[in-house]
Amino acid sequence: MTTTLRPLEPLQQTADGFRSRRYQVCVNSRPVGAIHLGTGPSFGTAVAVVRELRVDEPDRRRGRGTVAALAAEEVARGWGCRRIDASVPDGADADAGAGLLRALGYTLRNRNMVKALGDTPPALPEGSSARPMTGEEFAAWQADEQRRYALTWVERGLTEAEAWAKAAGDHEALLPRGLDTEDMVLRVLEHDGTRVGVLWLALREDQGFVYSVESDPAHRGRGHGRTLMRVAEAQSIAAGRRELGLNVFAGNTPAERLYASLGYRTTVSHYTKALL
Repeated sequence: MTTTLRPLEPLQQTADGFRSRRYQVCVNSRPVGAIHLGTGPSFGTAVAVVRELRVDEPDRRRGRGTVAALAAEEVARGWGCRRIDASVPDGADADAGAGLLRALGYTLRNRNMVKALGDTPPALPEGSSARPMTGEEFAAWQADEQRRYALTWVERGLTEAEAWAKAAGDHEALLPRGLDTEDMVLRVLEHDGTRVGVLWLALREDQGFVYSVESDPAHRGRGHGRTLMRVAEAQSIAAGRRELGLNVFAGNTPAERLYASLGYRTTVSHYTKALL
């Protein structure tokens, strides 16, 4: 039997060069599922994204998804893409989806995690307190935060130019008014009067979202990261958000252990593969 992709629509392409196309997954011309492939502004036209891959229940566990994913890689190569990304939501099919991607050579890049919050803000350890960031602190913090963010993406396969462009673009989009950007919370953690770390929290419509938790280098390994997360939870609860989300990169073992110990659960796992 032959598994192929049959286009369901013409190739969609924007003025910026971003592409998208939906396909039927077919076995001997019989539809058995669907796949949606595209590129997007997050990583540019050189990175393809599998936005959907579905095989209907009667045809699962027969290798249809594997062949469809490999065919999608060929389409992405034809678009000139150097990398392809795919995400696996938590749920009944998560293990199967993750197993398929790993078998095809994808590696875990990062995970989204969430925690349900109660009504009572957590207390901070004795001697710890959080205050708003000053304008002078913001300028220095943003320069360092963009640098660290760009280096993180270089480590995960982006070129330096791509990584720095992404860092600058994301910060411009998220903090267009700097320290005065609405629904952004920037707090400095102090312990016994000494600055020990910084929190960047967004107050989204349905949840708080931690963009960055960073203990100052001289004060790491002393539990201040956990305290910063307590600050994030307290700020979210005070703003009426009863869920706190975050992103953690694979391989950041201290952060992964911290979030797991605080009760965060994975909602989506993001995978990536270089196209040779």
